[in-house]
Amino acid sequence: MRFQVYQSYWGMGGLPYGGDDWSMEENLAKISEGGFDGVEFLMEDKAHRDAMVPLCDKYNLKRSNIVFPWTPAEFADDIAAAKDGGATHLNLQPMPITRTVAEPIPYLVRCMDMAADAGLELFFETHRDRTTTDMYYTLDLIEAVPEMQLCGDLSHFLVGREFSGPPISAQNQKYMNQIVERCGAFHGRVASREQIQVSITFPHNKVWFDLFSGWWEHGFRAFRERAGNDSVLTFVVELGPPTYAIQGADGTELSDRWEEALMIKDRVREIWSRLEEEG
Repeated sequence: MRFQVYQSYWGMGGLPYGGDDWSMEENLAKISEGGFDGVEFLMEDKAHRDAMVPLCDKYNLKRSNIVFPWTPAEFADDIAAAKDGGATHLNLQPMPITRTVAEPIPYLVRCMDMAADAGLELFFETHRDRTTTDMYYTLDLIEAVPEMQLCGDLSHFLVGREFSGPPISAQNQKYMNQIVERCGAFHGRVASREQIQVSITFPHNKVWFDLFSGWWEHGFRAFRERAGNDSVLTFVVELGPPTYAIQGADGTELSDRWEEALMIKDRVREIWSRLEEEG
């Protein structure tokens, strides 16, 4: 059983803090030097994919494809791009906005079948303005589709439901436990109940970093209990550029997002190592 931490290429936008943007190669070199195992990026544009893949190989970075299909037909193109780009897995944001539990099931099941036929692991991301926009609805979906594995971007459920706390209520903790217990992958950022991404270098946001760390730990434990010896859990650090990142009046980000990405990487690696020591 292995744990690997990727960095979001989208999350490299606007870096470094206070300087001119790094080039594609500089971004990937920084990701490698920072101790990440891989990078997640959109592989659909062939020119972008052809530029990225040799550099990922040069810096010994694995990669995953993040996709946004409205239909299974669109997903077929995503699979082809992922295969060409050497993706280890697919992270899918399910785009149809549906009102009943039954409505998206054919779409979800067909996408799962297509990924399985291609030999690729598939995870459906929890995300606002997607099929999985709502925590309650997603809980019903994973009950209706037992084979459905999630990529837990837990920030969206915290903001979407605007949980009171922390500490959050026992009922909301129970629901979040059910979500993370179905996660085979994670996207990592820290939110507050009102903001999708807060700086973890600010002391007053420690309570939120600790809350997310607890959710991640619960999810890691659940994964270790159910997964086989050859299984891999991937955690993608995904701190978005503005307007995810909060800006001051002059448009400058309030903190160093790259520093915070490294902090999240180190925190989740520490959690996993501690669980390994516990056996």
